[in-house]
Amino acid sequence: MALQDLSGVRVAVVATDGFEEEELTKPVMALREAGAAVDIVSPKVGQIQGFRHHDKSIKVEVTLPLDELDADRYDALMLPGGALNADAIRVEPKLKECIRAMDAAGKPMAAICHAPWELVSAGVLDGRKLTSYHTIQDDLVNAGATWEDRPLVRDGNLVTSRKPDDLASFIPAMIELFAQGTRAAH
Repeated sequence: MALQDLSGVRVAVVATDGFEEEELTKPVMALREAGAAVDIVSPKVGQIQGFRHHDKSIKVEVTLPLDELDADRYDALMLPGGALNADAIRVEPKLKECIRAMDAAGKPMAAICHAPWELVSAGVLDGRKLTSYHTIQDDLVNAGATWEDRPLVRDGNLVTSRKPDDLASFIPAMIELFAQGTRAAH
């Protein structure tokens, strides 16, 4: 399947230690293959540690410190999962500010697995429909969202999925959303 052209699209992928390997590496690879310019953004400098569920896996190079993240410089936001990653990064004021700014501007955002915790902390879920890893369902509902147990849920500028098994649905939907969202914004 040919992916849509994302040439000229700037995507911020925000993560820290504990990200789920496949949920970062596969979307980033697909985004780059589609022509997007991708920055790996983290509160850490250097490298961040990935996991395959409970086990350490690869390290990924950070290309932009979180304190330099500016929502105006990016067309889209991708948030990979991993419980340790999402739980640690959701408290970062700069990330919450970026999520709120991108959502207010209608810029496309994609989140998978535990990453919707970051949307809860940013306060952007009231009245939204989404999915996530099942263990954080209550948190999303308590934040005002309607949670659905489906591989993929799209609600306006937001696309979400539950787990690595959903990547086959998530990646094309993310790329389609990013292509549509960035065309609509320009």
